[in-house]
Amino acid sequence: MKRVALHNLGCKVNAYETEAMQQMLEDNGYEIVPFTEPADVYIINTCTVTNIADRKSRQMLHRAKAKNPNACVVAAGCYVQAAGEALLQDEAVDLVIGNNRKKDLIRVLRKWEQDHKAAECITDIATDREYEELTLGRTTEHTRAYLKVQDGCNQFCSYCIIPYARGRVRSRKMEDVIHEVKRLASEGYQEVVLTGIHLSSYGVDFEPCSSLLDLILRVQEVEGIERIRLGSLEPRIITEEFVSELSKSRKFCPHFHLSLQSGCDDTLKRMNRHYTTGEYFKKCRLIREYFEHPALTTDIIVGFPQETEEEFTSTRDFLEKVSFYETHIFKYSRRQGTKAAVMEGQIPEPVKAVRSNELLALNREKSKAFRDYYLNKTQEVLFEEMTRIDGVAYQIGHTKEYVKVAVKSERERSNQLCRVRVTGYLTDEIMLAEFE
Repeated sequence: MKRVALHNLGCKVNAYETEAMQQMLEDNGYEIVPFTEPADVYIINTCTVTNIADRKSRQMLHRAKAKNPNACVVAAGCYVQAAGEALLQDEAVDLVIGNNRKKDLIRVLRKWEQDHKAAECITDIATDREYEELTLGRTTEHTRAYLKVQDGCNQFCSYCIIPYARGRVRSRKMEDVIHEVKRLASEGYQEVVLTGIHLSSYGVDFEPCSSLLDLILRVQEVEGIERIRLGSLEPRIITEEFVSELSKSRKFCPHFHLSLQSGCDDTLKRMNRHYTTGEYFKKCRLIREYFEHPALTTDIIVGFPQETEEEFTSTRDFLEKVSFYETHIFKYSRRQGTKAAVMEGQIPEPVKAVRSNELLALNREKSKAFRDYYLNKTQEVLFEEMTRIDGVAYQIGHTKEYVKVAVKSERERSNQLCRVRVTGYLTDEIMLAEFE
């Protein structure tokens, strides 16, 4: 029996694919060991979203070979698509497996076991229109299951390499999604999170065309599933029909992660984002018309090329106006192969740091204000784990809006839905509650 260690870098889609590869290996007789232990095979599911991600991918590949020079080191995923030829010349790497080819992992590994020859398994992702069918029957999380339902992106934002690494939009067949949801429900999972590289595009490649809303309405019919969450969305998907239908579902979690990137229209144009701040704000307002206190979260890039102080101020003011529950703030990182990387007016790192810190402070203020709303209110929490803080046992879980809540209790409540009354704070980010 071969010992295999896996390491994931990057997004939730990558994490799903890494778990799917692990289950393929287990089903074919391989023994899975932690990445920190000696192994015969090391598999790194790489990321290429930034130059830093590229560097981390290379570092993990070289670290694996250093652990066992005789091991087979496998580079998989996005960095492979971006730098496949360079990886083939890297003495630390034995096999390279690109996107849409992870399903071939067992075949490629067994071929290597026979002849011990370096090999590549990369498709032309720009022309591939087939969705790679990977499935999960279980996940490392005990209550919440992430489900990849879509791959690829057609947007070509000026800062992003992902369309070149992941290819064009490809959607998973609805029946295959429902089959996996039913299997996960039978394993006891009560919450599913639908994820994708550009989730809002789900179904546009079908004949006839379908939509993410169609998929959600099907998933909510599955017995045993009590909560449905969505990954990152583009503003354009927020329509009256979309929000109205979701508001009717008792299973839908009103937690909308709407990608923004900048609160300045001029910056959005340079980013090749296909909306204005005015259009974006209307989407937020529409959501709030249908849900009492929805969680709106977003991403912001600070220090994008040519971003002036006035443009940054516009972004800060827009964040103040929208009042997000959480804002994930990233300092712009140059990515070779993108239009933004060669733009004039690159912003110095110290300026990015100052702007980032200012938005981080605003985020802390807005996040607390959002949580304060729940003080002395009754909420439903799906508990996920028990932990001890200063020797006291707490059951930890999340509300539908993804507010983290702790209840003092020695009784294990993992994977249970309970009504609680929020009374205060355990930490800055964890609310304290009592069972009703």
